[in-house]
Amino acid sequence: MNTPGFHSRHCSALLTDLYQLTMVYGYWRSGVQAKEAAFHLFFRKQPFKGGFSIACGLHDAIDYLRHLCFPDDELDYLRTLTGNDGKPLFEPAFLEYLGKLEWACDVDGVPEGVVFPHQPLLRIQGPLVQCQLVETALLNMLNFQTLIATKAARICLATKGEPVFEFGLRRAQGVDGALAASRAAYIGGCSATSNVLAGYRFGIPVRGTHAHSWVMSFDTEEEAFRTYAEALPNNAVFLVDTYDTLKGVQHAIKMGQWLRARGHELGGVRLDSGDLAWLSMEARRMLDAAGFPKAVIVASNDLDEQTIASLKEQGAAINVWGVGTKLVTAYDQPALGGVYKLAAVRDEDGAWRHKVKLSEQAVKVSTPGLQQVRRFRRDGAFLGDMIFDLDGPPEQSRTIIDPLDLTRRKQIAEDADFEDLLVPIFRGRELVYDLPAIAAVRDRAQTQLLGFHEGHKRLLNPHEYPVGLSPTLHELRTRLILATREESAAAVPAAIHSKP
Repeated sequence: MNTPGFHSRHCSALLTDLYQLTMVYGYWRSGVQAKEAAFHLFFRKQPFKGGFSIACGLHDAIDYLRHLCFPDDELDYLRTLTGNDGKPLFEPAFLEYLGKLEWACDVDGVPEGVVFPHQPLLRIQGPLVQCQLVETALLNMLNFQTLIATKAARICLATKGEPVFEFGLRRAQGVDGALAASRAAYIGGCSATSNVLAGYRFGIPVRGTHAHSWVMSFDTEEEAFRTYAEALPNNAVFLVDTYDTLKGVQHAIKMGQWLRARGHELGGVRLDSGDLAWLSMEARRMLDAAGFPKAVIVASNDLDEQTIASLKEQGAAINVWGVGTKLVTAYDQPALGGVYKLAAVRDEDGAWRHKVKLSEQAVKVSTPGLQQVRRFRRDGAFLGDMIFDLDGPPEQSRTIIDPLDLTRRKQIAEDADFEDLLVPIFRGRELVYDLPAIAAVRDRAQTQLLGFHEGHKRLLNPHEYPVGLSPTLHELRTRLILATREESAAAVPAAIHSKP
C-alpha cells in the first residue's frame, strides 16, 4: 500500500504568488541571488482562542521541496507573462536560470506536534532567491493543516477519549483540501476517516455504513436494514433517523437479533438529527434492555467541540462522534495566519547581520536571529518554551521573557530537562530527516498533548503556556528595534515629522 504521507502528485513550483517570482527576478538582476539568508515560518496567535496548536503539514512541505523545479512547460507559461507596457515580464536568461534551479537550502523544522505562537515551525537557510521562492507554498501547506489538526485535537479533547471519525469529505474545500484535512484530522486525534482516498494515500483507518438514501430506496426501513445486514454482516451500524428515530432503533435491535442468530453482532446505531442527548440515552436504554450493551451509538449532525461538550454535560450516551463540516472547514476560524519572515542575511565577511520588521502593532514586530526553540519539562510535564539565537554562544539561561509583555517572565528550575524542537530536515539537497509513518506522527502529537497539565486542555479560558525569548535574544531584539527606528527616523525629512 502507498502510505508515505504524501499526495500522489508533486506540487508545482508555480504554486506561488506572482510577487515571489518578481522579487526572485529582482534578486537575480541585482546579482544577490546567492546571498545567504535565514527565514522563519511561524504564527502569531492561537487559533480558536485556545491554548495550543498542533503543527501539521511538514511531510507535504518536504515533498514539495524535494521536487522543486521548473519544467519546460511551466517556463513556457512564464514567458507569456507581460508587464504594464505589454513586454515580457522576465528576460529569457532568467527563465533559463530557473530551469537549472536545484534546491540547496538547509531546512530545520519542528516535527508535527504541539506548538505555540511566535516560535518557528520551519527555519529556511540558504541562497536568498530560493528562500524567497518557497514562502507561499510552505505557508499554504502548514497554515491549513495546522489549523485542521488543532481543530481535531480540540474536538477529541471534548469527547474525553471517545473516538472521533472525520466525515468531512463532501464539505471540504476541494479535493486537495479534503485530503490534507483528513490527514491533519488524524494527526490531531481522529480515529478514522470516511475518505477512502485518504485511507489509501496515508494509511488512515476508514469507516462508514449507509446513508438515508439506502433506507429510502426500499419499501420499509426493516427491509433496508435486513438487506444491508445480509450484504455486510460485519459492518452493521444502522442509520436510524430516516423516519422515526426510536422506531429505527427497534428495527436495528431486530436486525441485531437476526445477526446474532447467524454468528454476527450488531455494531450499533447512528443518530444524525434531533435531540441527540435524549435520543442517545433512550437508544442506550433500549439496546441494553435487548441484550446489546456493546453496540455503539454513533452521533453526527454539525458537531464541534462546543456542541460535544454540551452534549456530554447533558449526559448523552454517545460512544463515537462523527464530525465533518465544522472540522474540515475549521469552523469559526477560517485561517491560521502564519507568516514567513526574514531574520538574518550573511555579509561578505561571513558574519550574520540580523534583521527585524517593525510595526505599529507590537504583535507584528518580528524576532531576529537564527532561532531555535528549547522546551523544558520535568517528570513528563512541559514547563515552558524558550526561543533563542543559534548565532552566538551556547544558550545557558533558563529565563523566558514574553516578547509582548516584558513584565511576564518565567524562571525554569535548574533540574528541568529540555529538548530543542527544530531538527535537521534538509542539508542542501539531501533529505536528512527520517520520515515517520503517519501512526507514529499521530502518537507523537497525542503524547505531547498529555505532556501538558490538565489546565492546558481547557477549551474555554485556557491556561496560557509560557513561551518567550531568552534574555540574550530579548536584548538583541530590543537593540535592533531601537537602532532600526533611529535609522528610519533619520532617513525621513523633518517636514514629514511636523504636524500642522
